[in-house]
Amino acid sequence: MGPMSRRAARATSMPRSSDGCPCGLPGSYEACCGRFHSGAAAAPTAEALMRSRYSAFVRGEVPYLLLTWHPRTRPGRLELDPGMRWTGLEILGTADGSAFHTTGTVTFRASFRGGSLHERSRFERVDGAWVYVDGEFLS
Repeated sequence: MGPMSRRAARATSMPRSSDGCPCGLPGSYEACCGRFHSGAAAAPTAEALMRSRYSAFVRGEVPYLLLTWHPRTRPGRLELDPGMRWTGLEILGTADGSAFHTTGTVTFRASFRGGSLHERSRFERVDGAWVYVDGEFLS
């Protein structure tokens, strides 16, 4: 089974607009990561891209995940586990990744029902836009 269409993916777990953004920042999804997912804005920092990618995993936004993956490391296809329930994101540290940089790293812990993922992700700019390159799992 290939990646779900954007409409089908959204229908599965679309939070109400009054809900906060899955990335954990205050404010609505639409005002936070939703504007990146819709293409209305681009993530201004590596951390903002990391947060928006976490939200995309939560919401099943496969097209956004592929779009924001570095062409050099992007998989040909991406299938999300429909049983995976992400429960929170904690940013543990950042290095570079601001408007003044071309590369950056974000260390984070993403929690899911039954465990957590601890990773240091590398980001680069491609044609001015931040993209995810790869990550190193940490214990």
